[in-house]
Amino acid sequence: MTTKYRLTLSPLQIGPVTIPNRLVRTAHATLFSRGQVNDTHIDYHLERARGGIGLTILEGASVHRSSTFSLSLTDDTGIEPLRRLVEAIQPTGMKLFQQLWHGGAVEPAPNGGPPWSVTSLPGRYSRMPPIAMSTKQIAELIHAYGSAAARLAKAGIDGAEVLAGNGYLISQFLSPSLNTRGDAYGGSFENRLRFLEELLSDIRASVPSSFALGVRMGASSDPAILATEEVNAAILQLQAKRLIDFVNISQGDYYLHVERYAAMDRPVGYQLEAFREVGRDVTVPRIVVGRFGTLDDVEQTLRAGDAEMVNLVRATIADPYLVQKEVEGRSLEVRPCIACNQGCIGGLFSGRMSCTANPTVGYESTLAERLITRAGTPKSVVVVGGGPAGMEAARVAALSGHDVTLLEASADLGGQINLAKHLPKNHGIGDLTNWLEREVFRLGVKVRLSTYVDASEVLAMQPDVVIVATGSMSPGIEAFVQTAAPQLKVKIEHGAHVITSEDLVTAAHGVLGKSTVVFDDIGHYEAIGCCEMLLEQGLDVTYVTRHTSFAPEIDKTGRTQSALRRFYALGNFRILTSSLLLEIKKGVVDVRPIDGFHPKSVPADTTVLVSYREPLRELWGDLAEAGPQVYVVGDALSPRDLVWAMREGHLSARSIDDRSIEAMWINM
Repeated sequence: MTTKYRLTLSPLQIGPVTIPNRLVRTAHATLFSRGQVNDTHIDYHLERARGGIGLTILEGASVHRSSTFSLSLTDDTGIEPLRRLVEAIQPTGMKLFQQLWHGGAVEPAPNGGPPWSVTSLPGRYSRMPPIAMSTKQIAELIHAYGSAAARLAKAGIDGAEVLAGNGYLISQFLSPSLNTRGDAYGGSFENRLRFLEELLSDIRASVPSSFALGVRMGASSDPAILATEEVNAAILQLQAKRLIDFVNISQGDYYLHVERYAAMDRPVGYQLEAFREVGRDVTVPRIVVGRFGTLDDVEQTLRAGDAEMVNLVRATIADPYLVQKEVEGRSLEVRPCIACNQGCIGGLFSGRMSCTANPTVGYESTLAERLITRAGTPKSVVVVGGGPAGMEAARVAALSGHDVTLLEASADLGGQINLAKHLPKNHGIGDLTNWLEREVFRLGVKVRLSTYVDASEVLAMQPDVVIVATGSMSPGIEAFVQTAAPQLKVKIEHGAHVITSEDLVTAAHGVLGKSTVVFDDIGHYEAIGCCEMLLEQGLDVTYVTRHTSFAPEIDKTGRTQSALRRFYALGNFRILTSSLLLEIKKGVVDVRPIDGFHPKSVPADTTVLVSYREPLRELWGDLAEAGPQVYVVGDALSPRDLVWAMREGHLSARSIDDRSIEAMWINM
């Protein structure tokens, strides 16, 4: 065993179960299926098990028909699929627990009807008031937890984690603000804890002694909802009654949901301070969460005595083999999680989980990188453009054994990320392009910087394959068009100070003045970063957008919530949604609602335009009929975000040797 990671790689006893190391992947929704574990789940978890994780807690499984979300343990049909997962994982040595889940007021019943909860008070994002459970329904639900755990044991799962935090049903019972019941399950601390104690007792009575049992608990960001001291007292009482073998401490709920999965604006270990308070005097093994990304992070936390296990969910979504690589001394080869939350969190709102950094997530059976084999007949591959799409294409083509040349017109690799990483709280995005750059050089890609080429020069290289990743460019102020009203030409008074977001980031602008309007046509992080940059400089900022909400493309990642809290703390910030620009004058901008008629004047010494970029695909057009196999990817195809750039770069390179992969991404 390497002494560098002595504690990290040491075994841990959780009740009757021995975990081979201190690395855990806590429960996280994938939505790879609704109901039962399927082959996609098995392939996804098996890849991380091969990589060296010691324990995986499977995503929440519904215990009762009154609240469903992802997996289900409401009847015996879930046993056999779980058994298949167990059989696949067992040879790796990784242990499997399953989270037992009920959303309470958070999630509706599967038929769209009201869920069961502690009272009829709706949750923050509820669509309807829930049904306040009767004592008979409470008893039914307690028994449902025991029955679900028994099914896990029959399937060969090693243990269960009861979700008793993060704003779901059990934390609704624990909250003195949300639990206003007047019976034995409400009022005093003992009464509010009764539901959890009784269901844990039912589980203990329903499973063999070889089965581990624990809880996930944490305080609310607002102590009036659920305070740290009460959660600590609850854990200590459960521990004293021997109802739990471990505790997974996770702060936050739906009143500040981003606390549960903070993005790159928060540091590694951001939950540690609260964790120490919640976990005070706890003697069962404690799991800590909070953006941990390397084994060095883990070892430091363990040596400090802060926890007994450390969560690496997002880090191992990005790189399943993180543990193996770091133990072997290949830390620089680990694909980094940049904590953008676009795929792992945001993807759940558009169908299922994915990953910005790792396009193979959810497709492990066909796209896992360990399946890449070196081509029997290497091809000459020319990649034009050194942004993320181009570098990912070059990297994967080189892994496949092809002779790869990467041409970049500028003096640096990185593309638009070289600008994006300078936005406030967005520097972490550069970790991915830094890794890509290291990898293309490590793999022997021939990189030519400051090299602009046309079609004739590319063809002169006699490539078998050309991947065009030439990116995009700002249309400029004169060509600016509002997508909500393309027929409406925005008037710009002579002398008005108007700049693009690119001008702002590169400091290619004059005096900004005291007030600004940021007009956001896209709804992504670009406008968030511009607003924060201006607020940090002491300017008043009015955010104007055609969208119905603030940065909607980022809202599903949780990053807008934390951004708005910072903005309102920084200075004078306001939002005008569903709005159009009419005229930009010196010192003022005229704005009106999209569906309204009466304009208003907004003070603005400077107006910043955040608009869609124009694809640079002329080279692709010139090459398309010239003979070689040609792909166009990333912004050169259509200016979008980093998720698409990485996905298309990766899949274009995989398509060189397997043309069937083209069907997964080519849409033109």
